Amino acid sequence: MAVHELPLERRTLHGHFSRDLEPVLTVEPGDTVRVAVPNSGWYVASGARFEPRDETLDAGHSLAGPIEVRGARAGDTLAVGIDAVRPGPWGITHSFDDHAVRWELDGATGRGAGVTVDLRPFLGVLGMPPPETGVHSTRPPRRSGGNIDCKELVAGTTLFLPVPVDGGLFSAGDGHALQGDGEVSQTAIECPVEAQVSLDLRRDLELEWPIARIPGAWLTFGFDEDLGVAAKLAVEGLLDLMEREHGVGRADALALASVCADLRVTQIVNVSLGVHGVLRDDAWR
Repeated sequence: MAVHELPLERRTLHGHFSRDLEPVLTVEPGDTVRVAVPNSGWYVASGARFEPRDETLDAGHSLAGPIEVRGARAGDTLAVGIDAVRPGPWGITHSFDDHAVRWELDGATGRGAGVTVDLRPFLGVLGMPPPETGVHSTRPPRRSGGNIDCKELVAGTTLFLPVPVDGGLFSAGDGHALQGDGEVSQTAIECPVEAQVSLDLRRDLELEWPIARIPGAWLTFGFDEDLGVAAKLAVEGLLDLMEREHGVGRADALALASVCADLRVTQIVNVSLGVHGVLRDDAWR
């Protein structure tokens, strides 16, 4: 399988989702792509803001892509393997309107606000454009991914996304050095990153909403402006998962989900709120 590079330059970056964007790279299923992106506000490792930008079309997160996956068709499932995420030397977390915490990052730890934290870097935005034409914000997560902001999607995990458009047109960005469930101030440790992802197709897996595989557990996701609806979608994903992976009937699956699975608030700040269900491999014997 081939390894491709998307260097940090104008042609590889965009700040909105659209099925009309031309791909900057076409890969074969199974290929690997290395990307470099500014932080969510388009600031690079030096601390300068990336220019030139279009104030309208680049109003959202700075994203690398779009990447076309050859042979991908709407209705397929894209498997996004997170191979590596390396944060830059600094990050920032915004709080109230007039306050922000600046972090010094060394790859393993971050120092800011008088404390030291252990980093778990990940990409907040992993996704594809909605099927409708036009310009779409990078802020909300959708069925096809986007600004999921799930702190569990670190290196060594795999995210599975329903493909919305032929070719997939996958993009990635929004580097986070560390984030808690909820992302309650609206930002994590927002930092420029270098990352590596592997892109493959799973035509044997039909999904309504994203799921993920992390060490020792499965995750299911639900997104909606109503947190309760998002939770119900995550639960439905858990029941589908139990039927598919464990051969459990739906009535028993609901009972087992109530006893053995957990629901967590992914984020509450991105217009469509996020809930993820967690089913550990050791949930039952």
